[in-house]
Amino acid sequence: MGTEDSNPAEVPASAVEALRSTLRGALLLPGDAEYASARQLWNGMIDRRPALVARCESDDDVAAAVRFARDHGLPLSVRGGGHGVAGLALCDGGLVVDLSRMTAVEVDAGARTARAQGGCTLGHVDRATQPHGLAAPLGVVSETGIAGLTLSGGMGWLRRAHGLSCDALLSATVVTADGEVRTVDADHHPDLFWAIRGGGGNFGVVTSFAYRLFPVGPEVYLCNVYYPARHAREVLRACESHLAATPDGGLAPLGVFGRVPADDELPAGLHGEPFVALLALHPGDPAEGESALRPLREITEPLFDLSGVTTYLAAQSLLDEDYPDGDRYYWKSVSLPGLGDEMIGRLADHAARAPSPASTVDVWFQGGAMARGPEQETAFTGRHAPYLIGIEGNWSDAADSERNIAWVRDTFAALRTFSDGGIYLNFPGFLEEGEQLVRESFGANYERLAAVKAAYDPGNLFRHNPNILPKA
Repeated sequence: MGTEDSNPAEVPASAVEALRSTLRGALLLPGDAEYASARQLWNGMIDRRPALVARCESDDDVAAAVRFARDHGLPLSVRGGGHGVAGLALCDGGLVVDLSRMTAVEVDAGARTARAQGGCTLGHVDRATQPHGLAAPLGVVSETGIAGLTLSGGMGWLRRAHGLSCDALLSATVVTADGEVRTVDADHHPDLFWAIRGGGGNFGVVTSFAYRLFPVGPEVYLCNVYYPARHAREVLRACESHLAATPDGGLAPLGVFGRVPADDELPAGLHGEPFVALLALHPGDPAEGESALRPLREITEPLFDLSGVTTYLAAQSLLDEDYPDGDRYYWKSVSLPGLGDEMIGRLADHAARAPSPASTVDVWFQGGAMARGPEQETAFTGRHAPYLIGIEGNWSDAADSERNIAWVRDTFAALRTFSDGGIYLNFPGFLEEGEQLVRESFGANYERLAAVKAAYDPGNLFRHNPNILPKA
């Protein structure tokens, strides 16, 4: 997938060499030995050729790269630690600010805080915090980058217990379009601090995130049970009822429609069988978790049940193998005001039509801590929608791309007629709907975000994202 930017005018070689000499990290050009690997992304659908890749190692490196792109009129994109389904980490003919070498994590166990650099994945943060029995509310796949996750909200196993990733953000270091390195928190640049908590990468390069931590782990109880898809209504309605009866339990289930993979550890007779799964992590004592999650495991006779006590690190890595590097991915999402038997039937039908057996339709049960507080408290919108549906097209063969993308788009269009228009901007497809989708996603927060954009990036240097246009 390409970008709308045309290749820039040639930058003088002397200017490129001056940038190279300024950076602590490496500056890669086409033809350099590491250039090919530097332009490879997790999503194998993305094939872009940047003019320059700045593998930054410090805030000063990032600031120098941002100033260079601005001064030479280059398209600019930012690469964090991992994933990014839309592939916006690369731009054709421009400069990539690559943070993937910036992975330091500092934990203050006494204060229950951690500061992590922008190239970190969830795994980097979890491995640093779990020896202290602490965790930040991040995502559900350890190879996810914290930057894109947090900047667009951040939903994980702890969303109902401790809120979104952006809710746990205490401060950040941001390099803005003028090349300045700014400390951003509730007292310093509060408008920018508000905007980066859900407004995406529109406002600068976030080189570090400081999170509030919560007691979680090292051992937890994980529900991981698979039921026949024909029982989808019974399973999801029972899950819904259980959450309503235990509103303060902190459980944040994920319902998954899919097909049993051809895994040697699973019964061969079940391979390819349509399922509806319930996955949920209890954030407290594992013994209490077993009791709290038992009702989700006994709704009807399961195909198989992989639930049990595990480490938080293992729970965070549970889904990693489902998203291998280099496969092809196209995901979209839609918020729903309710489920109901008819809607559950629709979800099951759409999942059954997926061309790839690796594709899923996911039901994120929301509420709890993430739904507390006004919608305008952070830039993230959609926190009060009770359900988010993720439509994940996952496949390997490039020849299958057209029909897998068509399945996701058809499913999205069908479900969107029942939605208030909200989506989760970490699952945006390729943003092919443009500004209309972005405006609908931010709703009433859009105009305020546009004003912050005008204050910190009036030239729209940071546009390779769900782009908010600067307010005139």
